[in-house]
This record gives sequence, structure tokens and C-alpha cells, in this order.
Amino acid sequence: MSMLRSVCHLRVATPKACLRPSMFFFSFSHSHPLTHTSFSRTFRFHPPSLPLSPFASMKATASYGTGGSGAEGGRPREILVQHLLVKEDDQKLLLDLQHRISAGEDLSDLAVDYSMCPSKEEGGMLGWVRKGQMVPEFEEAAFSAPLNKVVRCKTKFGWHLLQVLSEREESILQDIQPDELHVKIQDPSFLEEAQLIDVREPEEVAKASLPGFTVLPLRQFGSWGPEITTKFDPQKDTYVMCHHGMRSLQVAKWLQSQGFRKVYNLSGGIHAYAVQVDQSVPTY
Repeated sequence: MSMLRSVCHLRVATPKACLRPSMFFFSFSHSHPLTHTSFSRTFRFHPPSLPLSPFASMKATASYGTGGSGAEGGRPREILVQHLLVKEDDQKLLLDLQHRISAGEDLSDLAVDYSMCPSKEEGGMLGWVRKGQMVPEFEEAAFSAPLNKVVRCKTKFGWHLLQVLSEREESILQDIQPDELHVKIQDPSFLEEAQLIDVREPEEVAKASLPGFTVLPLRQFGSWGPEITTKFDPQKDTYVMCHHGMRSLQVAKWLQSQGFRKVYNLSGGIHAYAVQVDQSVPTY
């Protein structure tokens, strides 16, 4: 597990995640209005990588190379990567795998049979990644690799054969202030076009709520998480809210890892909204 944490440093809350951005741990406190310490819970997000599943079995035509130029333009981008990992001293296996890929075999199939990385269970699929999430050697090779060309690189973990399957502009995840959201909510077209998600529990929503929000209680993540990309459009602007802005931030980061392009977290949650913008909304 220490290897995984080092290869891909996707930080969600305090704990570190493994290679797959779709899996991480987080804790949150369901706070008492005075002590904020009534209880805490730790959740393990390990949902299916739904937006990635069409690529997990992708049979991309591959050729072998040692690197190359990336896409043109200087805009931040994310890449969809799969790889396999072999021991540093296993040169014979490395060369054999290179020859098999050059002969037309699929990297994902070989990853299942030969990779040392736990991502082998998903055909070596690492998902969408951006710069800063991987060790430098892997990142340099991946972000300079031509699409679909299998590239070799060496890290402290061994030899990697990696393949970039697709690329896109980097997604957006940022806070939105209560007054900004308030202005938007006054526009009827915003409520029709935007996707608003409230991750608080039903008993909290009963005390205070905002119009237009779909309630997806965090404790019930197992029921709605696997269907998130069928219920919501990853291409639309998505706004997430909770009580104080912490649980919603964690879910916002998860949504981003699932392919949502623009995700906004309500800073300070509904509590800040009630105090700073609309005193008619109860506080609790």
C-alpha cells in the first residue's frame, strides 16, 4: 500500500489514496451545535469507476515507443492512463511484454496477467489523472506520450509500460461563496440548468434547506454513488452543499474524480448561507 500512496498522491481530506482516483478514505464529524464533537465516522469510497468503465476494456491499437511530444497547446489537461508494472530486475519479462504489445496484444490484458500493481484487477486502468498526482518519472513519461502509444519508463517501483488512452481539459473544482450562490439561485434558468446536490442527512434537511437541491445523504452513498453518472450529467455545472462545507468538499472531490467537469462547493455550507445571506433559513 505504501507503494500505491507514493505512485499517485491524490489527496482527499487528510488520508492518501491509492493509484485509482475513484477510491479514497475520509472522515467527517457530525457536529453538535455547541461541541462539534458528538460523533465521527470514517467512510471508504470505493465505487465503480463509472465514467471510466467504457475504457477499461478498450482495445486500443498500440505501438511501442520511448516517449514523444504531447498534445499541442499549454492548457492544463488530464489524461486517461493504463499501465502495467514489473520488477526492475525482470528485464526478460519486460522485453517479452514489449514484443507482445508490438505484435498486437493489448496492454490491459497483459496487465491482468503480469502487472505487480493492484490496478491489474481493472486491466491496469489508473483513470483520469492530472499533474502532481504521480511520481515525477511516471508523470513525465505519461504527459509526453502520444495517444495510444505504449511508453516505457522506470521509477523506484520498477519498470512501467504505460498507455495514454485519451486526454481532456482539466476539470474545475472550486468554492463558491454564499452570496454568489444566492445571486444565482434568484435566476430561474440557473435552477433549471445547474445540478444542485445536498449531501446532508434527512434529519438535517428537515431543519433547513435551499430550493432546487437534490438530497443525497452521505451515509447512503452506497445506494446513490454507483448511479451518479446516470442521475447527473458530468458535463453540467454541479454545486454541492452540506452543513459547514466539509462533507460537501469531500464529495465534490469525488465527483471530480468521476469525471464531472465543473464542480462547486458551497463555502461554509448552508450555515454560512443562513448567517451571511438569508436569515430566513434556520441555523442548527
